[in-house]
Amino acid sequence: MPSLDSNLFPLWLVQTLCALFLAITFLQSGLDKIFDWKGNLGWLTGHFAKTPLRGVVAPMLATLTLLELAAGAVSAAGVVVLVFAGGTRVAIWGAALSALSFVALFFGQRMAKDYAGAAGLVPYFLVSLVALLAMRG
Repeated sequence: MPSLDSNLFPLWLVQTLCALFLAITFLQSGLDKIFDWKGNLGWLTGHFAKTPLRGVVAPMLATLTLLELAAGAVSAAGVVVLVFAGGTRVAIWGAALSALSFVALFFGQRMAKDYAGAAGLVPYFLVSLVALLAMRG
């Protein structure tokens, strides 16, 4: 962590806050899918009932759950590395996995013709892109 009066402190703060935001977002979402698998599966089955994805909802949910947990865990590890060592490599991977997760979610929302839900993902996706740009220093 750079000193508070360093010109690098604001960049470090953006990097750390973005990684923390992504860690919270995806750890909560992934854990929710694990702890309420049946409820999520039921809701998504209905959500995708009239789409070409209707036959693959369970594997899709499993894949998304793993992707979200990976994005959250790597982002959380990235926060630790940023705080204690100042390195960005782990946080970059967390941001990349987060961006990929948002693209997967966006695809699903668009396939389900839930355009408002898809639009609601855009600010989150932009945070992951800001994180990727900020991590390059």
